[in-house]
Amino acid sequence: MGDVVVIRSRRVVLPDGERPADVAVRGGRIEAVAGYRELTAEQVTDLGAVALLPGLVDTHVHVNEPGRTEWEGFASATRAAAAGGVTTIVDMPLNSVPPTTTAEALAAKRAAADGQLWVDAGFWGGAVPGNTGELAGLHRAGVFGFKSFLAPSGVPEFPHLATPADLEAALAEQARLGALAVVHAEDPAVLDAAPRVPGARYRDFLASRPAGAEEAAVTGLLECARRTGARVHVLHVSSAAVLPLLRRAREDGVRVTAETCPHYLTLTAEQVPDGDTAFKCCPPIRDAANRDLLWQALADGGFAAVVSDHSPSTPDLKLLRRHGGSGDFAAAWGGIASLQVGLPAVWTEARRRGHTLADVVRWMSAGPAELVGLGGRKGAVAPGCDADLVAFDPDAECTVRAERLHHRNPVTPYAGRTLTGQVRTTWLRGRVVDVDGAPRGRQLVRA
Repeated sequence: MGDVVVIRSRRVVLPDGERPADVAVRGGRIEAVAGYRELTAEQVTDLGAVALLPGLVDTHVHVNEPGRTEWEGFASATRAAAAGGVTTIVDMPLNSVPPTTTAEALAAKRAAADGQLWVDAGFWGGAVPGNTGELAGLHRAGVFGFKSFLAPSGVPEFPHLATPADLEAALAEQARLGALAVVHAEDPAVLDAAPRVPGARYRDFLASRPAGAEEAAVTGLLECARRTGARVHVLHVSSAAVLPLLRRAREDGVRVTAETCPHYLTLTAEQVPDGDTAFKCCPPIRDAANRDLLWQALADGGFAAVVSDHSPSTPDLKLLRRHGGSGDFAAAWGGIASLQVGLPAVWTEARRRGHTLADVVRWMSAGPAELVGLGGRKGAVAPGCDADLVAFDPDAECTVRAERLHHRNPVTPYAGRTLTGQVRTTWLRGRVVDVDGAPRGRQLVRA
């Protein structure tokens, strides 16, 4: 079979389910999938009972370079991704300086990423007040869609769409372009009316970001999507209260999808220690009953994807007590760092609830790939797809040690937790990714 490489496992997760299989790889792509031990080649890797999955596709990653590379950069983020079985990321347009709100800023982002990618990376553009005229240029340049906030973003250079007119203009232009609008949906009026109590008690922070803020914002977003015909995607849903709104809108013909994140599926408000601001994110981690409803929606197909929303910062901005900070949830930077541990975190809870590896692949690989138009190229062990693959031991247990993470700032709420499932090997286009070797990731553009 010439230069074909065969990778086989008794547990290959294919689009139609899990079974023993051989996977033939040639020229960076999957050439064939056959029965177990049916294929021969000079180079064969037999994983035995270790599962073979398609590489994960994480469409919600804040790399922060250029401008805030001390928070995270392309080299550290993509090494962490590879170590966690993620072979494709799509970078968010904010927290970098400049934000990706013009074609020139996108060029700066691409220049920063050049030669620093251990996995493949694409880019979101940003839709902010006053840049509607820039969206067509960004779209032509290949961004995967446009990110907007309906509440303050946390960084001054990326303002939110503060008025209905701002949102209407952004969605109307994106509908005209045929672009995907991805939206952080919290309502600032509801947030402003909520109690804001400084301090280390998590329940006070949780009260400051009520579920009603998500409900109100999603309601307004869906009304605008209905008027403009835009295709919209609700980012990082934490509140199960929005799920009926999304379901009814889809039944009415609104083109809307949604995602949730590992921290909302695996962590609960009851578990968050007071003062441990590694757990702070916006919208927040809610209670166990809410988490159960998110899992039910996931099982019912209510979410298009499970993605990390990896949003790290330096430890001083997290105000971590173990680093001498105040532990003040109100003042700490909001963001969960989890790019390297999302797969075992989700698998740990999924298996406990009776889900399969095929379910996890649908949520974390095939779903996000389809969301951004990479289906048929990424997210599946199937002929014609890039040979982005992961050897994942679903039975191994591993305790998360911060010092073993490749994130630039290894601060994560998963530190010290014992998770089930461990990434053994990651392949990018058929070649093993060596996080200590040369980077071979590519920059992606929208098809």
